[in-house]
Amino acid sequence: MELYLIFSAALLGAVVGSFLNVVILRLPRTDRSIIFPASHCPRCKQPLRWFDNIPIISYLLLRGRCRTCGKTISLQYPLVELAMAVLAAVLAARFALSFAFILYFIFFAALLVIIFIDFHHQIIPDRISLPGIAIGFAGSFFNDQVTWQQSGLGILLGGGILYAVAYGYFFLTRREGMGGGDIKLLAMIGAFLGWQSLLFVVFSSSVAGSVVGVAAMIKQKTGARTRIPYGPFLALGAMAYLIFNDQINSLWTMYLSMSGF
Repeated sequence: MELYLIFSAALLGAVVGSFLNVVILRLPRTDRSIIFPASHCPRCKQPLRWFDNIPIISYLLLRGRCRTCGKTISLQYPLVELAMAVLAAVLAARFALSFAFILYFIFFAALLVIIFIDFHHQIIPDRISLPGIAIGFAGSFFNDQVTWQQSGLGILLGGGILYAVAYGYFFLTRREGMGGGDIKLLAMIGAFLGWQSLLFVVFSSSVAGSVVGVAAMIKQKTGARTRIPYGPFLALGAMAYLIFNDQINSLWTMYLSMSGF
């Protein structure tokens, strides 16, 4: 039964991932609807038939090319579908069929969209983060993983921490180093995961972002002018915390005990 549930969750994730591709492509554009028109090739505009729109499988059968015009289909499409399938399977294995599974399925779907939109456009749409804050807090009243007090404090501290960092950076350099979208994203993460997640999320995202940033500076040879989106690292840190929080808490407890606390 557990394997059946995990497999079913993976199928659901793949189908939802197909829709997330549409959201990633259209949400940053104010002149496009995420519902209309139906899925079509971005090159020749030909509507996709149902058998050319099966998550992951159609991409493999078509060998990554449009059936009509033969142009290459972006690898992003199957990657998003596969990523959401894997994330859904992991959530099912961890939470089974529960309210927490539904809530964190929505959370991971939102984070996946944010990762790709921020990577391509360096923006985090308020249409995702602001409703996400409300959904995370409302869900905490029914979620046995996080209390409403932890969620509410997570919103306040999540937004407050990055706001303080952003203000401090601007005060010292007179340059913007972090956008308001990152602040709202961390508040959303705090709403879903509680205040106790923020230390790990901020620390892990800062380390990963610094490593990638230094590598980008060396490759692009642009020095301090190099800009990389921070949102994807926050999102990945949040995913890692939710999936591995038992191990993270165990390591943290071990560290405190070894330190004499």
